[in-house]
Amino acid sequence: MRVALFATCFNDTMWPETPKAVVRLLERLGVTVEFPQAQTCCGQMFTNTGYADEAIPGVRRFVDVFSEYDAVVAPSGSCVGSVRHQHAALADRAGDRGLRSAVDELTPRVYELSEFLVDVLGVTDVGAYFPHRVTYHPTCHSLRMLRVGDRPLRLLRAVRGIDLVDLPAADQCCGFGGTFAMKNADVSVAMGMDKTACVRETDAQVLVAGDNSCLAHIGGLLSLEKAGVRTLHLAEILASTEEDPA
Repeated sequence: MRVALFATCFNDTMWPETPKAVVRLLERLGVTVEFPQAQTCCGQMFTNTGYADEAIPGVRRFVDVFSEYDAVVAPSGSCVGSVRHQHAALADRAGDRGLRSAVDELTPRVYELSEFLVDVLGVTDVGAYFPHRVTYHPTCHSLRMLRVGDRPLRLLRAVRGIDLVDLPAADQCCGFGGTFAMKNADVSVAMGMDKTACVRETDAQVLVAGDNSCLAHIGGLLSLEKAGVRTLHLAEILASTEEDPA
């Protein structure tokens, strides 16, 4: 099986340790991972902001780069959600039947990390070790758009040494929402502060999620509150071992 890593532009630019963790994790599980150098943005930011025509070249590039692979894995429910739910509509907007056909053929092979681990590899115990008190925030795109369900929690529960505690009101949005946080800053911050209050209630040392975008928003507010809670992507916890702790 040929597997490609779709790092996403957000991670590649600001959190490169996350895609690196995905590679370490998958290679530990016996998967050879390729990183196509020609990959770029999925186009979500353009589409969500109303620049649909400007997003279409990104769809073409995504298809060109990843069509040859048996599976494409990304550490982002948000970006995978964009690929699955926006690319087909953008191909239709372009009036390109060939592009639409290529999108339809590729999309079922694009996976968020927890989906790939549980559904494709059939594993929940990935051999991780993380001796800390942790709480999990299910991001909106993974929860509502991809419906990953309890896959991330099943993976976390199998981590040795972890003290996993439930997050109150876990299904409530953190308020980030991409450009929503910039266009509606006051509302975004208020929602984020509701989320940080729930995080602090758990006495967790670490907040984990499957999207660094949401973690950036929540983590920034936790830092301003001097809460003493650090944020980590799910991939970094699952990649951690006694020899290489996160």
